[in-house]
Amino acid sequence: MVVLSKPAPVEQMSVIKTHKSNNFFNGIPVIDLSRPDAKAKMVKACMELGFFKVVNHGIPTGLMSRLEAEAVKFFSLSQIEKERDSGIGSPFGYGSKTIGRNGDVGWIEYLLMQTNKESVSEIFKALIRDNPDAFRTAVSEYLSAMRKLACEILEMMADGLNIQPRNVFSKLLMFEESDNLFRLNHYPPCPLLQGREGKLTGFAEHTDPQIISILRSNNTSGLQISLRDGSWVSVPSDQKSFFINVGDSLQVLTNGRFRSVRHRVLANGYKSRVSMIYFGGPPYTEKLAPLPLLMGEGEECLYKEFTWFEYKSCAIKTRLADNRLVQFMK
Repeated sequence: MVVLSKPAPVEQMSVIKTHKSNNFFNGIPVIDLSRPDAKAKMVKACMELGFFKVVNHGIPTGLMSRLEAEAVKFFSLSQIEKERDSGIGSPFGYGSKTIGRNGDVGWIEYLLMQTNKESVSEIFKALIRDNPDAFRTAVSEYLSAMRKLACEILEMMADGLNIQPRNVFSKLLMFEESDNLFRLNHYPPCPLLQGREGKLTGFAEHTDPQIISILRSNNTSGLQISLRDGSWVSVPSDQKSFFINVGDSLQVLTNGRFRSVRHRVLANGYKSRVSMIYFGGPPYTEKLAPLPLLMGEGEECLYKEFTWFEYKSCAIKTRLADNRLVQFMK
């Protein structure tokens, strides 16, 4: 995702009609990680929606609150301060309104970074001149907890599918070269929408290309997911829980048993939304294909083998809403 020097004007952004914006979808699966039936419920959710909420996850509320407070503090800085040393032309660092290289725009500002310690330190040294340690420490502690949680969830998925070894998915996030990313998104209130019907596109519809994504937000809603029939439903916010997205790569590894969820975020005229997303991705050289140990006798293999580098290279050349997996189907 590339930061451009001239942010897109509001006129280029889509207004989404929301006739029943206050009606939330009550069918989001809630997985209690402490319960013995969590694995089976998780697999069912991945097959039906590609999306679920986890509770009793063991992540301290204080850890989430500290990071949110630091993020709010950063996004409250002046635009000049936020754009300082933002690395024009680089996918990492601060960005505003422009998402990617191919014309996608949204009512959003964000920080995007790799998750290794060196990259995190580099980002904060460049962007924050006064006491970067508090923000950097909050991010580092949060990332450590997210990688552990992502691996726990992926291992529970493997258990639920009755495949061994149980780290068949999680090990892909644990290599030094694993392409794990982290985004802090801020969707500020849009004054142009105040008193009008509809909401502005904050982040356009898309699926996540990685294996798994873990989302946490403040108590402002805005996230929507697409159901199998193509309808969009609003997800109730819950700042104490995490929402899990199945990514394209996990759909491939499971030969389509799990489905990556199409989702989007809508901003509005009155409330600010802050979200934090951990993306668990494999190393660039990792070959992705349906796992033979999951394939039943005579089952058709839906996808060609490809590397994560090949898929990510394809993804950055497409619009957010494009179906990238079509190019890799047999």
